Amino acid sequence: MTSHMHDARPRPRPPTVSVVICAYTEERWDDLLDAVDSCRTQTLAPLETIVVIDHNPALLARLRDEHPDVRGIANAEERGLSGARNSGISVSRGDVVAFVDDDATAAPDWLEHLTAGYVDETVIGAGGLIAPVWPHQRRPASLPPEFDWVVGCSYRGLPETTTPVRNMIGANMSLRREVFDAVGGFRCGMGRIGTVPLGCEETELCIRARRELPSSVILFEPRAMVHHRVPPQRLGWRYFRSRCYAEGLSKAAVTDRTGSRDGLATERSYTLRTLPLGVLRGIGDALIRGDPAGLARSLAIVCGLLVTSSGYAVGLLRGHS
Repeated sequence: MTSHMHDARPRPRPPTVSVVICAYTEERWDDLLDAVDSCRTQTLAPLETIVVIDHNPALLARLRDEHPDVRGIANAEERGLSGARNSGISVSRGDVVAFVDDDATAAPDWLEHLTAGYVDETVIGAGGLIAPVWPHQRRPASLPPEFDWVVGCSYRGLPETTTPVRNMIGANMSLRREVFDAVGGFRCGMGRIGTVPLGCEETELCIRARRELPSSVILFEPRAMVHHRVPPQRLGWRYFRSRCYAEGLSKAAVTDRTGSRDGLATERSYTLRTLPLGVLRGIGDALIRGDPAGLARSLAIVCGLLVTSSGYAVGLLRGHS
């Protein structure tokens, strides 16, 4: 009798979801439409999909003219990804606000898996796996998987099962509306502006949210997948170097606001465990498996760490000057 009564209890309804996609350039027009279409075909339909155009009136006019069924709005805050996301949040109506990049497409069950954890009231955010779509479907042999974050994708060292984490990656993330009500939005002045590869605005927001809501949890849910197109210009050494340096600057900005304990909590295990294992793996691939690119991957890990660290040091000096 007790078991039967338990089975008859109503299941919690999934939260309503507003999806926000931010765009700034006509060069990604086809990618943007693919991103919107992928949100329309979800097994858990979003309440709405909002496209925020970042200070590009011509692109906004084109979107409204050619696709009047898409809700396109202008970034009402200062130029940059943080302001664009905040503009989308301000007009959204869902219980949860989810974000996907304009050059990414969501798997059909993306929202279904992304929102599954919200049945637990302590869960305030959830992010998913970002799988790279390489040019010509070929991964660069010299790029170590530990540095896939350079091209905006999930990297080796992240959890492989549903796990609480400090923060999410912006191309595939979601937060309860109450989070923004409690702590505000993304900080303008942080994050990517056009093609300038700064970041970490998601990290800063997640740390701020966890401090304001200390019993809360943010989940990494690898079953919630998006496919992120990697343009060819992001595969060269010049972009790798600039992205690593910018990441160091961004980490310094985060630690300046949040302190090094929270600001570098995830980075410590990544630097002390994930990267050394990656170097050894690359050497082993070269010596044992006869993979000549293995040494290149090991060298890229060392160089990436050095460049990121130098950016971090410069960022700290700027912050203290």
